[in-house]
Parts: sequence; C-alpha cells; structure tokens
Amino acid sequence: MIKFNSSKIIKRILFIIPSKVHLLDIIGPAHIFYEAKEYGTDIELHFVTINNDTQVNSSAGLHFTKLEPFHKFQLSEDDFVFIPGIEFSLISNNQFYLTNKLFFKWIKDQYSNGAQICSVCTGTFLVASSGILNGKSCTTHWKYFSEFNEKHPEIELIKNRLFVVEDRLYSSAGVTSGIDLALYILETEFGSKLAADVAKEVVIYFRRSQSDPQLSIFLQYRNHLDTRIHDAQDYMIKHIDSSFVLEDIAESVHMSPRNLTRLFKKTTGITIGAYLEKLRLDRAIHLLAEGNKVSYVSNQCGLKSSNQLRNLLKKHGEVLPTQIKSLL
Repeated sequence: MIKFNSSKIIKRILFIIPSKVHLLDIIGPAHIFYEAKEYGTDIELHFVTINNDTQVNSSAGLHFTKLEPFHKFQLSEDDFVFIPGIEFSLISNNQFYLTNKLFFKWIKDQYSNGAQICSVCTGTFLVASSGILNGKSCTTHWKYFSEFNEKHPEIELIKNRLFVVEDRLYSSAGVTSGIDLALYILETEFGSKLAADVAKEVVIYFRRSQSDPQLSIFLQYRNHLDTRIHDAQDYMIKHIDSSFVLEDIAESVHMSPRNLTRLFKKTTGITIGAYLEKLRLDRAIHLLAEGNKVSYVSNQCGLKSSNQLRNLLKKHGEVLPTQIKSLL
C-alpha cells in the first residue's frame, strides 16, 4: 500500500458513544478514518463515552468497552468530533438531556475552542441541544424532520440532503451518509487522491456529495396510496432499458395517456417525463461508476445514443460525482 504524506495534521477524531447508539453511524465513519491511517495520515482515533461509563450497549445489543470519558479531552481547530444517532426514545426523553447536561456543555466549549463537530442521523438532535446550531442550518434523518422542527424551530432544517456543512458544523442524514461525510472530510483536509484511494479500499464505487438526495429516485415520489401510479412507476423502473412511450405506460395501467399524465403529476408532484429522466440518470451514474462503457450505459438506460446520455449528464452536472464528471 502506498503511504500518504501530508503536512496537515488532524490531531484527534473523537467518536462519541452514547447509550443505544446506532452501530453503523459509528463504525462506518470510523472505518473510513482507520483506512486513512493505513495510508499514513497522522490521525488519532478515540472512542468516548458521554458520562463515566466505560461500557455502553448499542441499539443492536453489541457492547462497547474501554471507552474514554469526554471530560478528558480539550480540543482545538485540528480536531473533529463525531456524534452518532441513537434510539429516538432517548432523544425524546427530557431526562436524558438533564442527566448529560455536562456533556452538552462540553460540546459547546469544544466548538468554541475551534473543534469541528459532526453529527450522523439523529445525532443532530444532540448537537442542537448544545445550542451551537442556533441560527444555522443542518439536516437529519428524513423520518424525524417534523420532530426536529418542533423541538428546534430556531435552526434551519435542510431536507433531502445527504449532509450539510456550515461554520465547522457537519450534519448528515444517517447510516451510510456518515461514510459519505467522512470521505468528504478526508477530501477537504487531505485532497481528492486520498479520498478516492480510501473509497476504493472499502469498495465504494462512487462518493456522494452534499447535493445528493437522502433517498434514491427508486424510493422518492412513492409516498402515496394510488395503486395505478405505483404500477406506472414500477413499469418505468422495470423497462428502463427500453424505448417505451407514454402510451405503453398508460396501457399497462389501463388508463388513457391524458388521464395518466394528469393523475401522475397530481399524485407525485412531478411529471412522468421528469421522473423517467431521474430514473435514467440514477441508473447511468451507477453503471458508469462500475466502469461500464458509455455506449453500453446509454443502451441500458433506454437512450438512443451516447450523445443523448452525455446531454443527460451535462444537464444534471451539479449532482454528478466527481469521477463521473470527468467523463463529460
């Protein structure tokens, strides 16, 4: 393995381990930084409890042991803190915040010292409770948007974003988006080469950016109860590699093209054409990231030519991963 040399040092990365922590929120980002250490970056990883307990049980039942107490650390601008999501029953429990008020004050103090604070999933609730997000923007898991807005109206919640970065505060949507955030930090601090090497090491085909949505297009626009529209969406997904037309979709759900067009927009909030374009874009990005040729990808996306695929990619250039943009 080629070792990586850098004059810039991240002294410490602290992973906070609260009770009932979600495993992947911690393990995903931690492994990214572990791989960066393997490439020679000067990083220290610490696993830290929010109280004096040296053993913590995760939401999945796996125990963390030999944890370090948070008050042992005084951080600086070179340091990062990762705060993961936990079971929502704790987040919605006022006693949890009262019991751990010294920890929330510690977060605020470390931020004042220049440390960079990162949250994954519902960890944003914990960061918000320290007060350092007041007047700023963030994101959290899509399932808890309403609860966050109700609990923290003084904070701008940005929806449908993988992660948000503002003024040394990083918040991510949850689970695998914590990995995307960790790679983003590596790229920002150490450059694209290291981030790409680490992504390859952990077999991530492409890195997602801040502008990517929390849910893939295959899950978006499905929060409705109209069976016919679900069937129309399923038809497009199933036949994405075909050059079908509106009449084909309408026939498959036993509707007229005009009625389907009207009902689809009313039900999903998006036109059939725009939805199909998003499906093709998502599939194209994944196939290109796997190393397939442009001509093959265009065929698999139901497009007539490689030029048509390139035009589609250029139209949505602002959301393309870096390695896909290089193909344009």
